[in-house]
Amino acid sequence: MLTPEEKTKAIEKYKLHESDTGSLEVQIALLTEEINQLLLHLKKNPKDFHSKRGLLKMVAKRRKFLKYLKEEDEKRYNNLSKELKLK
Repeated sequence: MLTPEEKTKAIEKYKLHESDTGSLEVQIALLTEEINQLLLHLKKNPKDFHSKRGLLKMVAKRRKFLKYLKEEDEKRYNNLSKELKLK
């Protein structure tokens, strides 16, 4: 779970305009932050299968968002993937 401060920080970094909280870039960035935190948790707790299932669902959701963004605007997709250090 992201703290409100971490969430605000990610929104400020990736927002497109002043009141943006739901653009694809922001959603993908928030999912990436949560995925990174869950990975750290799962390294310490390898038998936590409920969290592992949640992680897989988040990864699938992020993959769908990235696919949609790539189809809509490849330049934005490339910039975001470089910033988030995704494959």
